[in-house]
Amino acid sequence: MWHGAGFPATRVALGDGTRYNTLVARNSPNISLNIPTERVTCVSYRDSLLNQSFTRRKFTALTAATLGSSAFLRATQPTAAQSMDPFTFIRTMPETETLGQLAGQSADEVGPIEADGAVWDALIQVPVKRGQWMQYTCEFDAAWSIMKAYGIEASLDDQVDAVGIDNRVVPYWDESSEEVIIYGGDIGQHFSGYLDSNLMSKSTSNAMRKAFEAFALVATPAQDRATIETAILAGHPVFLKATVDFLPWRQARWISPEGYEYPVVFSNDHALTVIGFNQEDVVIRDPLGPSTTNEIRPYQYRVTWDRFIEVLGAQDDDGLAVWPPDETASAIASILSDGTGGANTFGDEG
Repeated sequence: MWHGAGFPATRVALGDGTRYNTLVARNSPNISLNIPTERVTCVSYRDSLLNQSFTRRKFTALTAATLGSSAFLRATQPTAAQSMDPFTFIRTMPETETLGQLAGQSADEVGPIEADGAVWDALIQVPVKRGQWMQYTCEFDAAWSIMKAYGIEASLDDQVDAVGIDNRVVPYWDESSEEVIIYGGDIGQHFSGYLDSNLMSKSTSNAMRKAFEAFALVATPAQDRATIETAILAGHPVFLKATVDFLPWRQARWISPEGYEYPVVFSNDHALTVIGFNQEDVVIRDPLGPSTTNEIRPYQYRVTWDRFIEVLGAQDDDGLAVWPPDETASAIASILSDGTGGANTFGDEG
């Protein structure tokens, strides 16, 4: 709680179930309402929010009352980027769900692919997800498309269980200094925020890695053009943290309860999937689709490599190449089932 001369420390509980620490000047009606400190639930704060994973069912029960506060947050977000033409950096292209290589298949096996009047070095067949599960589930929606490409049906419940939600500090931001600072849970390990409310809700790709691994997929960092090209050529889609429509962003710094810091974007954070490329452009699968900021946003579009790399850098080059199940694990399983029981058959004493 805050303390200051002439300012009594006051805690206010609003009807939406959020408690706020506020500074209330004597004889003044002015109250700051943008700093949620904890969520009041039917169970204890410690049991409900500390170090616990939430399924979508549990989570929806906890957040059903937050839509009103969400409207407040959205109404106060900066609109500079969204006032730009949403097609400043992206170009609509036809969806190519059944064109190109299968997930996990090398581009060499299918050769260059022609689509949208261009020839692509690689183009992976990744299913379209037409719309997000909830307002702030883009990470899980993008991951769904990738896993569906590998024949895996990864529900929101299953993904949230794997990643976990860290709301020890419900995300909020501070603009009192020259930079925007966001305080919240450890997004390097978990999702932080609410799936259906809270403008700051997000996770990093490292946290999302756990969702892929829960389904026996392998996720490795893809943080530069060369690594991303190598992944796509091999048939491995790339999960990416970016901005909505690749528009400009305001840089922010996320700080976890432990003091871990993460470079993030403020207010127009988004998660996407890279599915193809050529020398000039990158092909993107976007789960968001039409919205109030872009009523004709496509589910597939292209963006230049130059702009792609700029936006990638905004969140510390936060990308993951997602591979088929670990071949090493498959080889071990094969050895254990070959009748030797994994016994040493090489004649040495290892």
